Amino acid sequence: MKKVPSGLRPFFWEADPKKIDIHQNKSAIIERILEFGDQSIVEWLFSTYTLADIKKTLKESRNISKKSKNFWNIMLNIS
Repeated sequence: MKKVPSGLRPFFWEADPKKIDIHQNKSAIIERILEFGDQSIVEWLFSTYTLADIKKTLKESRNISKKSKNFWNIMLNIS
Protein backbone atom coordinates (compact mmCIF):
# COMPACT_ATOMS: atom_id res chain seq x y z
CA MET A 1 0.00 0.00 0.00
CA LYS A 2 1.42 3.35 -1.06
CA LYS A 3 1.01 6.05 1.58
CA VAL A 4 -0.86 9.24 0.88
CA PRO A 5 1.16 12.44 0.89
CA SER A 6 0.86 14.57 4.02
CA GLY A 7 -0.84 17.32 1.99
CA LEU A 8 -3.75 14.98 1.32
CA ARG A 9 -4.46 14.13 4.94
CA PRO A 10 -6.55 17.26 5.74
CA PHE A 11 -9.05 16.20 3.07
CA PHE A 12 -9.70 12.93 4.93
CA TRP A 13 -10.29 14.22 8.43
CA GLU A 14 -12.52 11.27 9.28
CA ALA A 15 -10.07 8.56 8.21
CA ASP A 16 -6.85 7.12 9.53
CA PRO A 17 -4.19 8.26 7.02
CA LYS A 18 -2.45 4.90 7.36
CA LYS A 19 -5.54 3.14 6.01
CA ILE A 20 -5.99 5.28 2.89
CA ASP A 21 -4.67 3.52 -0.19
CA ILE A 22 -4.19 5.67 -3.30
CA HIS A 23 -5.29 2.80 -5.55
CA GLN A 24 -8.22 1.34 -3.60
CA ASN A 25 -9.54 4.78 -2.60
CA LYS A 26 -8.89 6.42 -5.97
CA SER A 27 -12.41 7.75 -6.58
CA ALA A 28 -12.77 9.22 -3.11
CA ILE A 29 -9.37 10.89 -3.34
CA ILE A 30 -10.14 12.36 -6.75
CA GLU A 31 -13.54 13.60 -5.56
CA ARG A 32 -12.16 15.33 -2.48
CA ILE A 33 -9.31 16.99 -4.34
CA LEU A 34 -11.52 18.23 -7.17
CA GLU A 35 -13.91 19.63 -4.59
CA PHE A 36 -11.53 21.06 -1.97
CA GLY A 37 -7.97 20.91 -3.31
CA ASP A 38 -5.48 23.71 -3.58
CA GLN A 39 -2.97 24.10 -6.41
CA SER A 40 -0.24 21.89 -4.96
CA ILE A 41 -2.54 18.94 -4.20
CA VAL A 42 -4.28 19.31 -7.59
CA GLU A 43 -0.84 19.07 -9.21
CA TRP A 44 -0.23 15.88 -7.21
CA LEU A 45 -3.61 14.55 -8.37
CA PHE A 46 -2.80 15.04 -12.05
CA SER A 47 0.64 13.50 -11.63
CA THR A 48 -0.74 10.48 -9.77
CA TYR A 49 -3.88 9.57 -11.71
CA THR A 50 -4.59 9.45 -15.42
CA LEU A 51 -6.72 12.09 -17.05
CA ALA A 52 -9.15 9.31 -17.98
CA ASP A 53 -9.50 8.31 -14.29
CA ILE A 54 -10.11 11.93 -13.28
CA LYS A 55 -12.67 12.54 -16.04
CA LYS A 56 -14.48 9.28 -15.24
CA THR A 57 -14.73 10.16 -11.55
CA LEU A 58 -15.87 13.68 -12.40
CA LYS A 59 -18.59 12.34 -14.67
CA GLU A 60 -19.84 9.60 -12.32
CA SER A 61 -19.47 11.24 -8.91
CA ARG A 62 -22.43 12.34 -6.84
CA ASN A 63 -20.12 13.80 -4.20
CA ILE A 64 -18.71 16.68 -6.24
CA SER A 65 -20.79 19.85 -6.14
CA LYS A 66 -22.38 21.22 -9.30
CA LYS A 67 -20.17 24.31 -9.02
CA SER A 68 -16.98 22.22 -8.87
CA LYS A 69 -18.16 19.94 -11.68
CA ASN A 70 -18.84 22.94 -13.89
CA PHE A 71 -15.41 24.38 -13.12
CA TRP A 72 -13.56 21.14 -13.87
CA ASN A 73 -15.62 20.47 -16.99
CA ILE A 74 -14.46 23.84 -18.33
CA MET A 75 -10.86 23.33 -17.21
CA LEU A 76 -10.69 19.84 -18.74
CA ASN A 77 -12.64 20.81 -21.87
CA ILE A 78 -15.43 18.29 -21.23
CA SER A 79 -18.74 18.94 -22.92
